Amino acid sequence: MRALVHTCRVAALLGAAHALGAQNAAPPVRNIVLVHGAWVDGSGWRGVYDILVKDGYTVTIVQEPLTSFQDDVAAVKRILALQNGPSILVGHSYGGAVITEAGTDASVVGLVYVAAHMPDAGESEAADGKRFPSDLSKSTAVKTTADGFQYLDPAQFHAYFAADLPAAQAAFEASAQVPIAASNFSGVITTPAWRAKPSWVLIPTKDRTINPDLERWYAARAKSRTVEVTGASHSVYVSRPKEVAALIEAAAAHVP
Repeated sequence: MRALVHTCRVAALLGAAHALGAQNAAPPVRNIVLVHGAWVDGSGWRGVYDILVKDGYTVTIVQEPLTSFQDDVAAVKRILALQNGPSILVGHSYGGAVITEAGTDASVVGLVYVAAHMPDAGESEAADGKRFPSDLSKSTAVKTTADGFQYLDPAQFHAYFAADLPAAQAAFEASAQVPIAASNFSGVITTPAWRAKPSWVLIPTKDRTINPDLERWYAARAKSRTVEVTGASHSVYVSRPKEVAALIEAAAAHVP
């Protein structure tokens, strides 16, 4: 009888310890915050959003005003403040510079860069782009309005921004562009989040908006986990949502 009581007590203690350990264990990261780039809005994330939501993640898409770099950083931080628990912060293109600045927020535990810029302290994406000029930067596709906002020539949008999308879809996106303040591209990073937090980088090998070699250089400098998507354009987050969502889920599963 004493042996049985002792065994029961040990079992109870082990059960309590297991329960306490489960309570103290870090919960899995379930919040994903998606940040779009220049000339588009958040609707392009729909395919990635659908996959992540189906897999049980809570996904929020930031709609940046694109009126100033500071405004866009503030928009991201506003959404991060609404999350319940830690978040993975994801940025496409220009959105990479934005999450680099906004990602220092304490709620962010990992960063995912999708065909994106990731400048260091004192750098801007405009300056970094000169290291490895892109096809777009050598073209006549970038136009500027009288009040200092930039957009892509609709006739060249498909070729430089979304070559792997159907022509009709690219034409719609070209007509639905959101002009961005030209000064946004010169926004200087103060404290880069990737210096202190783990990062993942997805590189589309046929990116004509940002040179893939620049994206590789960024990833090597940040010691990021890197995935290349063969044949994908700058619009990889639209054209290849499965690959993009898989990298985001890998980040959520492997953050410390």
